[in-house]
Amino acid sequence: MKRYTKVIGISGSIYTVEFEKIRHHDNKVREVREDTVIKPFKAGKAEVMVIFEETQKQMLLDNFSDEELIRKYLGKKFL
Repeated sequence: MKRYTKVIGISGSIYTVEFEKIRHHDNKVREVREDTVIKPFKAGKAEVMVIFEETQKQMLLDNFSDEELIRKYLGKKFL
């Protein structure tokens, strides 16, 4: 299952994905658009880790999570 990260801060929010590199290279973190995350999330092939930048609180949401949490932290497009 693919894992995306949504970082929520004072100035807004961004979605990122981490690509695993081979051997001794570092993993790469890239910013992705919201539309890129919605399609696999609705299909049940992805989960989103929501991180609040100020409090460092983390929450893992997937397709089977409570609809109110998905609506509150990800938006109506994810339902």
